[in-house]
Amino acid sequence: MRVVVTRPAHSGERTARRLAEMGHEPVLLPLAEPVHDAEAALKALEETNGSIVITSAEVTRVLKHVQQSLKLLFHRPVFAVGAATARAAREIGFEVVVGVSGGNGAQLADLIIEHPPEFRESPLLYLAGSPRAAGFETQLTELGIAFRTVECYRMKEIIPDAGMLTRLLVEIPADAILFYSRETARRFFALPFLHEQTDSLAQTRILCLSEAIAEVVPAALRSLVEIAAVPDEDSLLALLAAK
Repeated sequence: MRVVVTRPAHSGERTARRLAEMGHEPVLLPLAEPVHDAEAALKALEETNGSIVITSAEVTRVLKHVQQSLKLLFHRPVFAVGAATARAAREIGFEVVVGVSGGNGAQLADLIIEHPPEFRESPLLYLAGSPRAAGFETQLTELGIAFRTVECYRMKEIIPDAGMLTRLLVEIPADAILFYSRETARRFFALPFLHEQTDSLAQTRILCLSEAIAEVVPAALRSLVEIAAVPDEDSLLALLAAK
């Protein structure tokens, strides 16, 4: 199948390799690129001493810029969303990494509250990106867990030109398109090209990592939506074999 990958280039290329190994034809269509602020992350880490929270593997790529300066901080516990994020945190050097492999920010907040009080004696340091969903921070507040949010990267929007979109979606229609985040889906369906070429996705399966992402899909295309059983890449890619 011809599968469009809407992830940023770094993670999109990894997904493309997996798709190729599965026998599919991956097509990269990044709609945003990260702009890192490693100094903000390092400053926040040096000013705090509590547990660290990471809900995106992009944060670990930010920290690689200052990895040598983190050696005295690797003992601090890290809470992470996603197996890939947890693995990346360990690869950087963090010694105690706890996470939810197929969960989301709200589930991570529940996991944190289940841990002994010493894991949250000081305010948690949430290293975050912008934009982001509010669920995790809202849940922490409702649970009475003190935290400090520091943005260490932002996603800069990429708007593909009409010629590129015509080649990718019209000249050779895609069999499926993958969405990993709500913000990416929002950006995609807001593209002027799709409002002009209303039939460009008529035969394309729209595969979403979660219900929250699927909610962004226009009503006229909802019949094409399929949602991963659990919010991880294995489950999302498994949908490709479902038909």
